[in-house]
Amino acid sequence: MHLTELHIQNLRNIEAEQLVLAPGLNLFVGPNGAGKTSVLEAAYLLSHGGSFRTHQAEHLQRRGAEPLALFAQVRTDSLTRRLGLLRQGGRWTAKLDGDASAKLTDLFAACAVVCFEPGSHALISGSADGRRGFLDWGVFHVEPDFAPRMRRYRRALRQRNALLKQAAGDDELLIWDEELSQAAEPLATAREAYMARFERELIPLLDGYLPELGGASLRFRPGWNRTTPLGEALKEARSRDRALGHTTRGLHRADWNLGFAKAPSHEQLSRGQEKLCAIACVLAQVSVYRSVRGEDPVIAFDDLCSELDATHQAAALAALIESGAQILLTGTEIPSALFERFPAQRMFHVEQGRMREVL
Repeated sequence: MHLTELHIQNLRNIEAEQLVLAPGLNLFVGPNGAGKTSVLEAAYLLSHGGSFRTHQAEHLQRRGAEPLALFAQVRTDSLTRRLGLLRQGGRWTAKLDGDASAKLTDLFAACAVVCFEPGSHALISGSADGRRGFLDWGVFHVEPDFAPRMRRYRRALRQRNALLKQAAGDDELLIWDEELSQAAEPLATAREAYMARFERELIPLLDGYLPELGGASLRFRPGWNRTTPLGEALKEARSRDRALGHTTRGLHRADWNLGFAKAPSHEQLSRGQEKLCAIACVLAQVSVYRSVRGEDPVIAFDDLCSELDATHQAAALAALIESGAQILLTGTEIPSALFERFPAQRMFHVEQGRMREVL
């Protein structure tokens, strides 16, 4: 899978730009604040419906301008698809192959973009929310029924939490315990299957990037003891849930963590080691996607040279190139030695939100 065209309108400091992209390495070079990261953000929005830079969508729009509009053409081995994402009046709408009634999840399913950026170390050291989001994006792209099942689970969770706050009786809670359990079980199974695939791809990468830390390991916690159905776990936790006013067991409590023989906790890792772990996670996710879908997602890599030393820059870029995926790479400058080893198919100079093709 690769983007052949990307049109950006009113995203941050970009008023209107149209890019024709190569299927391999695409470089975006320019000073800080020029708009390089916004190009990656545009591709990411088409795949995730949210930004890797902010949770506040209103900050994405160019000041005083509407609508924020993104259009792209995506090519796979079998077909070409046209994607559109529009934000106007505080609302997102999708367009897929000319169909203005398309669901957002249909759009996201048609465009797979993974990203490493300066904040990606939070995947290792940050909250469980980010790790669950990373996991669920992967499951979404390999399990066709994931999105509707997760919507069912979240509806049931909202209902149960509302009843807990209202001090509802056991009979009312039991109805939603059963609904929550039925929705959760297949999703938990899908998550566990994905994590098994992810672990097989991830551990060799971690051992290669961080040999000084000893053997790497991955621990997954599904959110409750899976030896019993969720319904039973919810019944056991009911008194505690009433006291707290929310549901303490279930999919929404899942998490995963990395460990090493010589650094069992992420608190023992340096910031650079956290970043290498995050890169390994992104590359492992690419490998899982490829093994299931038979094609690569688009890889966005923001500010490679400021995030890694020269040795790890070369190692990371070599792994990206060898993946065969389309790469969108930004930097204030690209070292000549790196550029000679990994020549770009297309290069853009970015300044004040304008893109100029130089290669």
